[in-house]
Amino acid sequence: MTPERPRRADATDALVEAPSGVSRADDPSALPDSRSAPLYAALDLGTNSCRMLIAQPLGSQFSIVDSFSKSVQLGVGLEASGRLSRSSMVRTIQALRICEKKIEKHGVRRMRLVATEACRRARNAKDFIRQVRRETGLALEIIAPEEEARLAVISCAPLVNPSTEQLLVVDIGGGSTELVWIDLSAVAPVDRPRAIMRLHMGFDAQGEGAVARVVDWISVPLGVATLKDQFIDVDDDAARFALMSWFFEENLASFSPYNAENPRAGFQIIGTSGTVTTVAASFLNLKRYDRTKVDGFQMTSDQIDLVIRDYLALGPEGRRTDPRIGRDRHALIMSGAAILQALMRIWPTDRLSVADRGLREGLLYAQMSADGVLADGPYT
Repeated sequence: MTPERPRRADATDALVEAPSGVSRADDPSALPDSRSAPLYAALDLGTNSCRMLIAQPLGSQFSIVDSFSKSVQLGVGLEASGRLSRSSMVRTIQALRICEKKIEKHGVRRMRLVATEACRRARNAKDFIRQVRRETGLALEIIAPEEEARLAVISCAPLVNPSTEQLLVVDIGGGSTELVWIDLSAVAPVDRPRAIMRLHMGFDAQGEGAVARVVDWISVPLGVATLKDQFIDVDDDAARFALMSWFFEENLASFSPYNAENPRAGFQIIGTSGTVTTVAASFLNLKRYDRTKVDGFQMTSDQIDLVIRDYLALGPEGRRTDPRIGRDRHALIMSGAAILQALMRIWPTDRLSVADRGLREGLLYAQMSADGVLADGPYT
């Protein structure tokens, strides 16, 4: 690859905030110097989507230089066959070629390109990874569920309220759902986001000072695509939704906080996924998605229920044409909503914090922290 000088990030670039030292995207003095700041790439190949970010460190944050997102449906047919289908692999490789061209265009040298649940489960995943390397030059790595959960958690650190003592981070994916329960009661409020960032080294990371204690975590092999496939033979829309929600709850029985007493005032749920952001966009009646209005938005349980009842009233055809849901999401929104409803039923709380961030942002934070290029230095 021949590196090109990356363009200077401008005021239209998305700005992802880190735990401290937040700078404004429209402040020219805060923009990175493209002549010296390194570029990082993070790619997340999931069961349903292929998504990538290219970013530069910016103080204690990073600025998005380029991005890519496409529904590739890699996991279609996986539940029945145990293998990635030929058509799914062709679609995915076409998307990965676009990613490779973006990486080459920007001269990116530091990157992590990861695959998750579909590749963890498929019997022919290793053959697929080799084919990707041969046809695109990209070296994908299949990460374990714990690392996937850990990266999702650290990406959400900026959204943790200073008053939060018990934190539940939920990442609803296409093939699996990760839940991590963190006890922050021993950490001073001002240090809580930084303590969460320190978890990039592992859920048992210690470091200096009070630590964020991971009470328990679980990776449920049910995401929006795999849960939908479990009940594809149920014709009634409302019945299928109810069955999906209760089935997902049954799969949480081994998660130790499952039977926790009603959470105290210091309890916070952060949800990161296309499902959560779509529900928020629907409540806000956004005909065109706007990340600045969704990321960090707080929804009440009543508001979430209102949106779900609206989805059910619309029915499959109404959801397909609803611009708030989008063409790539309408077939999967009810399985995601079933997961979300189960979580709000188990741990009743007044608020859900919506995160338009996840694995890619976690990969960027982890790489930049390891290299010590963030203003606060490495999170150790």
